[in-house]
Amino acid sequence: MEAKIATEINSAPLEWRQRKSKKPLSEKIIEGLIKGGGFSSIVFILAILFFILKEAYPFLVGAFDFKEFFFSTEWNPASVVKIKYGTFAILVGTLMVTVLSMLIAVPLGLACAFYISEFCSPRLRETYKILIEFLAAIPSVVWGFVAIMMINPLIINLFDVPIGLNILNASIILALMSLPLIVSVGEDALRAVPESYREAAEAMGATKWEVATRVLLPAAKNGLMAAALLGVGRALGETMAVLMATGHAIQIPDSIFEPGRTLTATIAAELGESPKGGEHYQALFAIGLMLFIISFIVNVSADYLIRGRRK
Repeated sequence: MEAKIATEINSAPLEWRQRKSKKPLSEKIIEGLIKGGGFSSIVFILAILFFILKEAYPFLVGAFDFKEFFFSTEWNPASVVKIKYGTFAILVGTLMVTVLSMLIAVPLGLACAFYISEFCSPRLRETYKILIEFLAAIPSVVWGFVAIMMINPLIINLFDVPIGLNILNASIILALMSLPLIVSVGEDALRAVPESYREAAEAMGATKWEVATRVLLPAAKNGLMAAALLGVGRALGETMAVLMATGHAIQIPDSIFEPGRTLTATIAAELGESPKGGEHYQALFAIGLMLFIISFIVNVSADYLIRGRRK
């Protein structure tokens, strides 16, 4: 049958085939805009990478010491005796804050997404979605004030620690800042599951909880994983709130109740004080390059995991 259709199409007049294959001008313009938008994102990423590499290159080929940069805990670029560019303590602080914030935000965010998607009335669902989107609109510096004025004394009183500006404080703030993204993407992933899945499960006698955990969770796992990994990216890139909440101390924290420092906060705090083109300035761009590579690895790993699960 397919061969017969192909033969008939090939035997049709050339003018008819050209007329059928010709696209309207408006469709061509829309296709061009979509392709241009897709290519522009690639161009922007390459341009950012080029800019960071250009500024960090003199440091990487000059004062850069691989062992000191990655494994030393001493970061003292303003020393008059011996300048040190060790980022190990800062990197550990970044990982601690990111991991702990995701341990808080991912379960809470996905639970909120399930509740909004499956257990809310339509009217209540819209109310919750508006409130969650409002959380996303709060500026980063305001979250920093919340960390200092509210969470700081709360941690001191609850855990009897001398200071509440620490890894736990920053993790709580980052979790709250990541929640809107995780909830929104997770809820969209759950709502994208065909309604026939729910109807079939309920027709077999499944409860709401069984439908959510045994049908929707496996069906929407790719979207839910994407939501979690987007939250990781949000936590890695946050600057001002973390700068205000961690205590900004260059040390390897022994516990979540000790101050620390993150890579983004280091760049934000010191870039304005470093002379442009100087060694300190270039070292900060080297940290930015490290952040870029970490984010790239997270995104590529996420894409690989999602594609692998889909297959």
